[in-house]
Amino acid sequence: MARKRKEPRYLDDVLIERMGAEGQCVAHVEDKVLFVPYAAPGDRCRIRVGRSKRSYMLGTIEELLEPSPLRVEPRCEVFGACGGCKWQQLPYDEQLRGKSQQAADAMTRIGHIAIEHTEPIVGCEDPWHYRNKVEFTFSKKRWLTEEELKSLPEEASEQELCGVGFHKAGMFDKVLDLHGVTCQIADPIASEIRDYLNDYCLARWEEYPYYDQRAHEGVMRTLLIRTTTLGGLMVLIAFAEGTEELRVQLLEALRERFPQITSLYYMVNTKFNDSLADLPAQLYSGAPYIEENMHGLRYRIGPKSFYQTNSRQAERLYEKVREYAQLKGDEVVYDLYTGAGTIANYLAQSCRSVIGIEYVPEAVEDAFVNRDQNGITNATFYAGDMKAILTDDFVAAHGRPDVLVTDPPRAGMDAPVVEVILRAAPQRIVYVSCNPATQARDLALLMAEGQYRAVKACAVDMFPHTHHVETVALLSKLNTEHHLDIEIGEDED
Repeated sequence: MARKRKEPRYLDDVLIERMGAEGQCVAHVEDKVLFVPYAAPGDRCRIRVGRSKRSYMLGTIEELLEPSPLRVEPRCEVFGACGGCKWQQLPYDEQLRGKSQQAADAMTRIGHIAIEHTEPIVGCEDPWHYRNKVEFTFSKKRWLTEEELKSLPEEASEQELCGVGFHKAGMFDKVLDLHGVTCQIADPIASEIRDYLNDYCLARWEEYPYYDQRAHEGVMRTLLIRTTTLGGLMVLIAFAEGTEELRVQLLEALRERFPQITSLYYMVNTKFNDSLADLPAQLYSGAPYIEENMHGLRYRIGPKSFYQTNSRQAERLYEKVREYAQLKGDEVVYDLYTGAGTIANYLAQSCRSVIGIEYVPEAVEDAFVNRDQNGITNATFYAGDMKAILTDDFVAAHGRPDVLVTDPPRAGMDAPVVEVILRAAPQRIVYVSCNPATQARDLALLMAEGQYRAVKACAVDMFPHTHHVETVALLSKLNTEHHLDIEIGEDED
């Protein structure tokens, strides 16, 4: 017997108070915190409650009774359905204010850290069409609105049910079809290429059906597009099935339609997931990489390379890192989670030596290439798990860092890594993070023994209109009482 559906609960005349983390706005109702997406401070709404716990509730706007005076019309025609952008309903200066507060709240509420000086957030000069990397998914089943479900014929064709776009949140097998929609935060060429391929495949459906994530069958799987400020345009198409002849026909048609493509790749992915990191990329035409310029250095970017998705704002982020590092020219610098060595090679111009550590081997290969092509001779890189590479013995062998830069993934640093850093005792630690919460947690651990003080911090908006924000913090060593000497000489018998 089917369980009876619970009647939805509504809250009337709720006043949205402020922006919160993760793209949510915050209100207080019935002595609980209420989190509401796609709202604006000052909105008065009727809220549909989705989940209610002891101290908080999650809800969605059922009816906007009185819009906030802060509200603006979103540029994107699928805003709210897409899920990629969370803040297009707010002016950009309000977004910056909210992100700055989010970063400050993490420091005080999670880390319980008093930053001596918090600098103003660094915003984008142009907050639109900034992304240099976009990934689209071909799906046999697209997400359908209630109106579309009602209007579809009973025997709808596969072409009417498929789509190419972004995954719908919480639905691994469905995408929001973006045909005819220009993504407002990506380079417009990405939307043009996506729509061309969609038209091409729909006109030849028997040869190029879209992938079915549940049945694991189909031909067209994913599309990756990368651009650079130097005019580079890389396209990578992942096929699941099909013949080499059909792949060549599609790739050739794409190359002829978009002669500005400078690097055209394809992959064959027959796995049950869309990850491409462990698959070989086949170059069909053009150069094997595209190039980007940053502070006079040229970086090569391959189909699987890591590179900041906002090229212009990355320059401002790295300028802030160099400013906080306070390099004089004779320092040993460690760059943890170095990626393709962008920070390490940038700082190498201003110090004695740089050692970069990264767990992705392909990224380290890129780091060496970028080092060599820029004539940098004082940077070296190591690939492997951070806990396994960064040990006391490693520090003894390579020299204690005067400055340590760390830019970990969203999960932050593992406790053993923090412990080695504390024993190495660099004079300055520059912590770059894409997650203010884990950054605050790690900074608290680094400061727990009284060895460091939090000198200053700054948020950098790398991702306008989304809920993400990058933060940079500087810790400075207080004294030498906790400094652990690590023998660098040879072992004695």
